[in-house]
Amino acid sequence: MSEPPKLIDRAALRLHRARANTQDLFLHKAALDEVQDRLAMVKKTFTDIAIVTPFPQIWEQAFPKAVIVADDDTLALNEGAFDLVIHAMCLHWANDPVGQLIQCRRALRPDGLCLAVSLGGQTLNELRAALSQAEIDQTGGLSPRILPMPEIRDLGALLQRAGFALPVADNAVLNAEYRDIFHLMQDLRAMGETNALTDRLRHPTRRSVFAQAAALYQSHYATSSGKTRASFELISLTGWAPSESQPKPLRPGSAQARLADALGTHETKLPD
Repeated sequence: MSEPPKLIDRAALRLHRARANTQDLFLHKAALDEVQDRLAMVKKTFTDIAIVTPFPQIWEQAFPKAVIVADDDTLALNEGAFDLVIHAMCLHWANDPVGQLIQCRRALRPDGLCLAVSLGGQTLNELRAALSQAEIDQTGGLSPRILPMPEIRDLGALLQRAGFALPVADNAVLNAEYRDIFHLMQDLRAMGETNALTDRLRHPTRRSVFAQAAALYQSHYATSSGKTRASFELISLTGWAPSESQPKPLRPGSAQARLADALGTHETKLPD
């Protein structure tokens, strides 16, 4: 049987990343800050670290002894070789995100930590809305232009599917200001985050589509300074490789104290 079609054109993605300007990778730098903040709260020293990233120069200075791994479909990670794996800002470009997380878990020793930071579903919602409306109005149809990004609940479920213990998913939304829609698209190109969908249009888009999208963007998402807003959602995932040393949930009914007593309140029986 032939393989199912893949959402991401990895060859196009590699070309986009090759043209990226490493001075403009502010989202990757924000992800680095998130990772460092979370590691500062973990009372454990990590000695064998792997980082999955398309832009190693962002991470090498902060983690000089880490093994840098490209975000290919098959990750170059040896089983049980690490106590910390960081999947850095590339899970949203994976054709098989749960497969990526499973590979990270297998690379961890028992009680090893996986930290993943990815763009989430609120990212570029303004651009998505403006371009969609303009294309429908101008062409009568809609083509894939912006990567469909996962919601936080979906990514949290992926941690469980991948077999991690103590999974946690949370998010932060960063708001940036741009002169106009064209300035935003220029910045996305500089970050290597432009359209690499397999089903993308393979011919130039009408100028009228971008003209109307720019007008819609300005009218709906202008800031008080006269610029336009763009949202970027960073979703952070943490999960631990299972270990016997980790805390386990108690069996239902095994509690030794009443919750009402702990809260200092009166317990009322529910009616039948």
